[in-house]
Amino acid sequence: MLTAPNDHQNTELTASDALTAAGLVANSIAARGAFDDYRERKAANTTRRQTADLALFTEYLISAGLKPGNFETDPEAWRGITWGLVEGFMRWQLQAGYAVGSVNVRLATVKGYARLAMKAGTLPQVEFAMIMTVKGYAHKEALHIDERRKADDVSTRKGPKKAVAVSLNPAQAASLMARPDNPQGRRDAFLMTILLEHGLRVGEVARLAVTDFDLKAGELKFYRPKVDKTQTHKLTPRTLAAARAYFEHDAPTEGNLWRTSASKRDGRAAAGTLTAQGLSERAITNRVADLGYSVGVVGLSAHDCRHYWATQAARSGTAIDRLQDAGGWNSPAMPLRYVESAKIANEGVKLE
Repeated sequence: MLTAPNDHQNTELTASDALTAAGLVANSIAARGAFDDYRERKAANTTRRQTADLALFTEYLISAGLKPGNFETDPEAWRGITWGLVEGFMRWQLQAGYAVGSVNVRLATVKGYARLAMKAGTLPQVEFAMIMTVKGYAHKEALHIDERRKADDVSTRKGPKKAVAVSLNPAQAASLMARPDNPQGRRDAFLMTILLEHGLRVGEVARLAVTDFDLKAGELKFYRPKVDKTQTHKLTPRTLAAARAYFEHDAPTEGNLWRTSASKRDGRAAAGTLTAQGLSERAITNRVADLGYSVGVVGLSAHDCRHYWATQAARSGTAIDRLQDAGGWNSPAMPLRYVESAKIANEGVKLE
């Protein structure tokens, strides 16, 4: 026999229903903000890379006749994404000639955003679990893949990165750091000593401020966004001399450290002078390439200077843990990737 619920039971049901409804609303709000919160926690370089990764994922889906949404900000865009599509994205990149390392990185990006979509409820947990089973390529697998692609005349390095760093010898490095004694030359000498004798990343160089330098102590204190670390470097004698020359004649009194070169088409400024404050990463990259060309090195980048610094430090006997710390890497595997192999394989090996 059924009995009607009493007032106490009605009150409990109403409170329970209200709590359930409130929980669903909270989940909905959290889901909408999860993507923004995730991106706010990441460094600018990371979000830029992820934007490019997801743009390529979108391009792949469009090429398959689909009409995807905004994977960066809209949880609904992930509704209907399957492990088969993700697996297909991997194969599509290989066929298009992208580097295996880049393919692996993009897979990690897709998985990261798929996790957010699963939490938002737009990607079923079962499908998310299947997406997580899609694996990247190990080093040996990558070698086999590239061998087959080369045999089929397919590119293996599509993308902005160079397959091999441009090598410098000490004489070329010295020429790059020895610039004319004029405003632009003093700035360039200072710029190149920081790159070649301290191994800073181009983004770290671009954000340097006047207050980061203590010339009396001969030190540079700066922030590394990629690893979220603030470090202090003792300036090398050459860097300290270049810093003093630049600060004495050309540096701003506050704010960003750098000044831009006067345009050749700027009738208000003579060649070799400096004008506005600030140098972008792109401007530094272009300037390094121009300076490299002036000493007979084609295609030089700021990142090549970091390779040179790591190689010279290692060959001079720097321990790998010290090199790791000085270069701002999170693991010893990273600096080893930057160090060029010696022409004589056992050079520097000590048996006694």
